[in-house]
Amino acid sequence: MGVLDGKAVIVTGAGRGLGEAYARHAAAEGAQVVVNDIKGAPSVAASIVAAGGLAVAHTGSVADPLAASAVVDLCLSSFGQVDGLVNNAGITHFAEPWEDEPDILRSVIEVNVLGTMYCGTAAAKVMRGGSIVNVVSGAMLGRADAAAYSASKGAIASVTMSWAASLAARNVRVNAVAPLAWTPMMDTDPRADQISSPDQTPDKMAPLVTYLLSDLAADVTGQLIRFLPDKLHVISQYAVKHPVLARDSWDVEGIAAAFATDLTPEPPGRVRWRV
Repeated sequence: MGVLDGKAVIVTGAGRGLGEAYARHAAAEGAQVVVNDIKGAPSVAASIVAAGGLAVAHTGSVADPLAASAVVDLCLSSFGQVDGLVNNAGITHFAEPWEDEPDILRSVIEVNVLGTMYCGTAAAKVMRGGSIVNVVSGAMLGRADAAAYSASKGAIASVTMSWAASLAARNVRVNAVAPLAWTPMMDTDPRADQISSPDQTPDKMAPLVTYLLSDLAADVTGQLIRFLPDKLHVISQYAVKHPVLARDSWDVEGIAAAFATDLTPEPPGRVRWRV
C-alpha cells in the first residue's frame, strides 16, 4: 500500500530533473500520474508503466492556456478525477539587469507564473478535495543576477497563499516547496557550485511533494516550505519587521532619523536564498 493509492496526480515539467523525480515517486506510492513536459514526458510515462505503475504523457506547454486545460482534461479522461497537481514546469534565466532582454523576460513570466496559474485555475474548476503543490525557489527572497526568475518565484509564493485561502472551501490544500537539487537547470547557473552539488540528486526532494499530495498532510495548507537534503523548514511570507514606529505625522527629517536609529536596512545582495 502506498500513501497515494487511488489518487490521480498531474506533474508538470516532469520529463527530467525534479519533475521526473516527483512523478516517479508519486507513482511508486500508488498514484496514477499524468506526466507533462514538452520533452521527455512519453519516455518517463512509459518507464513508470513498465515498472508496474499507471501513467500517461502530455507534451503541451503550460504557457499555453489551452494546453494547460488539456492536461487537466487528460487526467479526467484517463483516471476519472484530479486529486493532485504539482506545478513544477519552469525555466531559469540569469543576467544582470542591464543585460535582460524583453523577450526572455516575457518567456520566464509566461512559463513560471502564467503556466502555473493556467494549470492551477484549470484544476481548481474540477477539484473537490486534494492538493496543489507549487514549486518556488529560495530565489523568491531576491537573488542578484536573476531578477526575472526571482520575481516569478515570488509571484508564485503569493499565488500559493491566495489559492490556499480561496480553495479551502473546496477542501483543496495549496502549498509551495522550494527544493534544492542538482538538475539540468544548473548548467545555466553561474553560481551552481555555490548552491548545490551533484550528490544533491532530485530524488532526495521527492518525498516532501509526495507527503503534501497525500492525506498525511490533510492539515497543511498555505505553507512555503524550504527543503534541502539535510534541512526542512517553513519560510514566512512577507511580514512586518519590528519595531513599528508611530508618529502623529512624519516629515523627511523624521524619516531620516528613524532610519539612522531604530530602522536598520538590510544591505543589498545579502545571500538569503541559499539557506
